[in-house]
Amino acid sequence: MATSTVMQTVLATPAASSLVKNRSRVSSLFSATYVPRLRGSASKRVQCKAELDDQNISAEPSPPPKPKVSTKFADVLAFSGPAPERINGRLAMTGFVAAMAVELSKGQDLFSQISNGGVSWFVGTSILLSVASLIPLFKGVSAESKSEGVMTSDAEMWNGRFAMLGLVALAFTEFVSGRTLL
Repeated sequence: MATSTVMQTVLATPAASSLVKNRSRVSSLFSATYVPRLRGSASKRVQCKAELDDQNISAEPSPPPKPKVSTKFADVLAFSGPAPERINGRLAMTGFVAAMAVELSKGQDLFSQISNGGVSWFVGTSILLSVASLIPLFKGVSAESKSEGVMTSDAEMWNGRFAMLGLVALAFTEFVSGRTLL
């Protein structure tokens, strides 16, 4: 309604009439709209003035409120929670580097590493990294709040995902070929 009134006012003013040379052309553009002629003395005036509140004015904007992070055990370890993929990624990164180092130093493939005492190292590392990853999450500290520069939370997640794929590819390649990768 307001748009229609403004449009009618604009088209009917004497200034608009002088700008528009062919009034029938304007009417054909707005054929469904009735454009009445207003008298020259009719005018509408709109004034807008912002009022400033002295209390709300500050030199620096206030920081956005921190999102509340749930510290419940079920929420932290939920399927879409912050802990499972992060912990699995950290374990995969550590496992991939360790598997490559042992393969280069001793020449053992992944399966022989696991069968020759690798399970105890895996369990110990898993417990240590899981506890170290869960402590900050239970305190309400998110990994996103501590990530800056190149070492961001997203980069860690992607590196963890690639390490998980790398471990699976390493195991599959060594199983199919029957020998070490390197």
